[in-house]
Amino acid sequence: MTIATAIANPNIAFIKYWGNRDNDLRLPVNGSISMNLDGLFTRTTVTFSASFSTDNLFINSKPVTGKGLDRVSYILDLVRKRADTNDHADVTSENNFHAGAGIASSAAAFAALALASSKAAGLNLSEPELSVLARRGSGSASRSIPAGFVEWKMGNTESDSYAFSIAPVDHWNLVDCVAIVSAAHKKTGSTEGHAIAGTSPLQEARVADASHRLDLCRNAILQKDFEAFANIIEHDSDMMHSVMMTSNPPLMYWQSATVEIFHQVREWRASGLPVGYTVDAGANVHVLCLGEYAKEVEKRLREIPGVSDVLVAGVGGAAKVID
Repeated sequence: MTIATAIANPNIAFIKYWGNRDNDLRLPVNGSISMNLDGLFTRTTVTFSASFSTDNLFINSKPVTGKGLDRVSYILDLVRKRADTNDHADVTSENNFHAGAGIASSAAAFAALALASSKAAGLNLSEPELSVLARRGSGSASRSIPAGFVEWKMGNTESDSYAFSIAPVDHWNLVDCVAIVSAAHKKTGSTEGHAIAGTSPLQEARVADASHRLDLCRNAILQKDFEAFANIIEHDSDMMHSVMMTSNPPLMYWQSATVEIFHQVREWRASGLPVGYTVDAGANVHVLCLGEYAKEVEKRLREIPGVSDVLVAGVGGAAKVID
């Protein structure tokens, strides 16, 4: 029996990943940039044993079968092939944040799974190799392997599409105040959304401009230019959701409180408070601000009708083995 435990943070994408050029390999149609979220995590333990007859998955102490287990076994199969073993595994995983609600729970989950399963199988993969493995389970999981501010390059092949740090955790004191509008698990997950992204007539224009947005965002982060940063993350988020809304079938994740937060954030910034919003595939709004304003931003968000909670996270580190 071999066992390992790893933890990984979810990440918030500033330049979004939406749409694949290869759905099976999860090769994206454009690069993306994100920030890991400190304090929010998935902890995953993987145990391989010759005595197990099947793979078993438990998430937050509940057994999972069907598609959820199939996605995990897919990653385990890749690990087994690389480690030259046929042993099945027990996988236990827990989150300390809402899953399936647009807070990148799958990113943290598959990053932790990639690291824990490879270590339990006796492999010592490099950071790029871990990022590639995590990507096969969830594209955004590739970005939860490295630390801090992260860029995922689209690459040309299966092996060169991975994520890497563009700035360390302590580079810029940004804080993400996540306004929880809905803790419910979304009806249409990101995997299904990526598959239909190309049905939107707006996707081609979004992808064509992606390298320009990547440059703007990367430069804003490296130069700590908050105004430029806020403008580009809001623009990119709005573009992705425009694609979602015009896909076939259309995806509408926003709720009325989501839109109200957009209006409030822009008013706050116009009045001098350094804030900017971005939204992943869900109704919850990530409101980014400079660290010294986090308490004020959290307070204001809690006063907005429809906001049930606010999670506050600074810049997070790399996925790591803890046992």
